[in-house]
Amino acid sequence: MPGERLTVRGTSDVGRFPGAAPPTRVELTIQKDEKKQEEGGCRRWFRKMCPCCCKRQNSSSYDITDKVELVKPPTPAVIPVPEPVKPKPENGEAREMEEIKLYCGFCGPAELQDGPEQTGAPHRLISRRGPDHPQRTALPHGDGSSTGPSSAENDKLHLDLKTGPLPMVSKGTHVIIPLVDNPEDKHWKGKIVEQNGNKIKLSISSPATAVCGLYGLTVTSSSSKDEPATTHDCSKNIVILFNPWCEEDTVFLDDEEERNEYVLNDIGRIYYGTEKQIGARTWNFGQFHEGILEACLFILEKSDMPASGRGDPINMVRVISAMINAQDDYGVLVGNWSGDYSDGVSPSAWSSSVEILRKYHSTNGIPVSYGQCWVFSGVTTTVLRCLGIPARSVTNFQSAHDTDVSLTTDVYFDENLDPIDYLNSDSVWNFHVWNDCWMARPDLPPGNGGWQAVDSTPQETSQGTFRCGPASLNAIRSGEVYLKHDSPFVFAEVNSDKIYWQRNLDGTFSQFHSEKKAVGHCISTKAVGSDERADITHLYKHQEGSEEERIAVETASRHGSKPDVYSKPMAEDVIVEVKLEGEGPRMGTDAKLSILVKNQARRLVGPLCTAKWLSCTTLVCSRAPSRRRRCLWSFCPMKKRPLSGCCPTSSTKTSWWIRQL
Repeated sequence: MPGERLTVRGTSDVGRFPGAAPPTRVELTIQKDEKKQEEGGCRRWFRKMCPCCCKRQNSSSYDITDKVELVKPPTPAVIPVPEPVKPKPENGEAREMEEIKLYCGFCGPAELQDGPEQTGAPHRLISRRGPDHPQRTALPHGDGSSTGPSSAENDKLHLDLKTGPLPMVSKGTHVIIPLVDNPEDKHWKGKIVEQNGNKIKLSISSPATAVCGLYGLTVTSSSSKDEPATTHDCSKNIVILFNPWCEEDTVFLDDEEERNEYVLNDIGRIYYGTEKQIGARTWNFGQFHEGILEACLFILEKSDMPASGRGDPINMVRVISAMINAQDDYGVLVGNWSGDYSDGVSPSAWSSSVEILRKYHSTNGIPVSYGQCWVFSGVTTTVLRCLGIPARSVTNFQSAHDTDVSLTTDVYFDENLDPIDYLNSDSVWNFHVWNDCWMARPDLPPGNGGWQAVDSTPQETSQGTFRCGPASLNAIRSGEVYLKHDSPFVFAEVNSDKIYWQRNLDGTFSQFHSEKKAVGHCISTKAVGSDERADITHLYKHQEGSEEERIAVETASRHGSKPDVYSKPMAEDVIVEVKLEGEGPRMGTDAKLSILVKNQARRLVGPLCTAKWLSCTTLVCSRAPSRRRRCLWSFCPMKKRPLSGCCPTSSTKTSWWIRQL
């Protein structure tokens, strides 16, 4: 189903673009009264009791009136938005502030309107989270000084932003933004940067950890006199997104070309077929199309995800992975692999995420029929990029599906080598498509940030829900499948061995054959800045058949449901004892140890010594690639032989060695 293509042409035309969240400009209009009239005591009392019924006429106070507008400063690349005409006071009456408008104007390339070429769409402010960077400020900073009754000293105001059903300051879902001259870093902050007559322009920016999503805006104003404050709710909303341009944001991506590709590009390619005949399908992600942001926010609301958790991209990606499929939570897409699509749309007919998300939103959350892996992946890419998380679609050829967490693809035969169908639940797909998303992983050991695998196709449950990821590609590559989330499943997809089992007469099974290169070939994604295919297999696994790749496979299998699959029965021919000499290791000095190797077999043994270096710091110990040294000597049966070694604890040393005595 072909989709309308709206191409991002320049960073000045469409928002959600480079910049670590330029500050929002808020324009406040203050109406002044030319004449002063005395007011009777009864009327003054009645006005205080019921200000809505008895408005002040010809008041001498300078309350904020009419409108709070977000205006777009003039830039060379964009035609300035005309300022709306202010309503004139009726019968000399200065109106109270009845309306707050978020006018269609933004003060930097990091903010977005509803779409590149939309007209008549509801206006809103869409901004990326992150601290203020003065070099990206569109309007010059004023000194904030002013004389007369319209100054900040006489008319005080603060802004309230609320998100979620039960906003709370302690959870970051209720934000109170006071206006201060010296705002603190890493907090919401507002500052008057320019005051011209009856207009005040504010600079407002958010911390890089702000909760993302839809906010309601309330403006509270009060005079310096003893008068009640007036509070006004804005009819339009503010949307805060993740910011891959901000170094303090968890999703920060420091390569400009990659940001353009994985955040801003609305057209991509998804690969399919077989490893020997790879096909490419053009896909319209359309994250900037009209209605897509609303659909993405609707998905978050429908997920019942607590608003306080929407500042963490790990939680956000996990929820999106579950909500894209309709398996157990009435998500976006219904999966269908039966071949019968008579009551819906064939998965192969889709070529755009736009129609799918619009249909899901317009029907108030009725799942769309039908999708398969590439459709789930395409929609996931759209939602993640729309919310500001760098993402890409990834295709794995010869992709395994492990159903029992064995981290192997198992094929079972009976005594006559006939397949046992009810046991053969594992499978290998000719291709499977999922996603990579970019983020830091502060919840994992250092070195596991960067690309994370996430799969929205409903295959296996994770914590009771059909979802998968985010799983660190670095962890998958090294076989560290004990690191969350869902690393065992993704590892099996790309690097599991295909093992053949035969049933014995006593009912047990014995391994009689294995294929070590049957899974995980030509892992592909669209290249940065071009329509070429980029092979990223090396990010998921070491070179096939290499020693590092075999170590990763065996390491991963020890954490699966069949930890002994690679352990062959053997006698304990060699005993190794390791002892630490002296008082033990000290920071910055070598740790001396002695190794005693005893050969209990009645044959000649040539050992293979393996050393693993650990880089130690004050708080964290992270594993570096293992270093192996083959000993070129052997020792005789029933003999003992000592070895000596030196293991450095200083982080400046990078070698570990074993010396022969």
